[in-house]
Formats: sequence, C-alpha cells, structure tokens
Amino acid sequence: MAMMPKRVKYRKSQKGRVKGNATRGNYVAFGEYGLQSLVPGRVSAEVIEASRMVLSRAVRVGGGKVYIRVFPHKSITSIPAETRMGKGKGEVDYWAAIVKPGTVLFEVAGIPEARARAAFARVAYKLPVTCRFVTRRPTL
Repeated sequence: MAMMPKRVKYRKSQKGRVKGNATRGNYVAFGEYGLQSLVPGRVSAEVIEASRMVLSRAVRVGGGKVYIRVFPHKSITSIPAETRMGKGKGEVDYWAAIVKPGTVLFEVAGIPEARARAAFARVAYKLPVTCRFVTRRPTL
C-alpha cells in the first residue's frame, strides 16, 4: 500500500509552483550516504514505495538501515479522459511529495559505499527528478 496522510484538512489542493532551493532537509542527517535531488518536481507515493523496496533489498544482506526523508502530503487530482469542460475539479488521483532542488530523498547506513552507490543508481533510475549521490559531512 502506497503512503498517504491519515487525515488532511482539505481533500483537494491547488497546484502551486516549486520555487527556490531546499533550506530544510538538504543534508545527510541520519545515515552515511544519501540521494539528493537536483531539480524541482513531484515524487508520487508509488515511486517512493518502489524506491524503498529497491533500497531495502540492497541493504538486507549487510544489515544496514534505510531512511526515507520525504512523505507524500500533496493530493494530485485528475479528470477522466474525454470529459467535457466544467463539472468541477477532478477526484484525487494520487499523493505526491513536493521536492525542491537540494532535498535529500533517501539515506542508508551500515553498508559499504560501493553498494550504496549501486543501490542509489537503481533508485535514481525510478525517480522523476535528477539526483546525485551525497555523503555525510564530517562534524568538527
């Protein structure tokens, strides 16, 4: 089952625009390696679930841990094909996470860097946004 909020104040949300870079959630906080977005976009709950399955399969052997840093809060609506104009806004089609450039989407800990790179390459192929591999910054 794909992720979605338990409750929302309003069922349907406006489209909005993704402007600027991420100021929060833009560094590796929990794991050792992360996958960071380079462009703005929407990542659906189904894509997040597919990415989670790929990462958990890669981490399972070494006994590492997967951290998902995004959650699909925004409802995306659509109207059926070949429907006449009017009749209001369409029904909720899916839930998506709004991603700004710089947002860390996933993190892993407890596995070697080579295996983390390979796993994140498979995940990045599934994502609708361009991503890069990042590591945790050393703390002084």
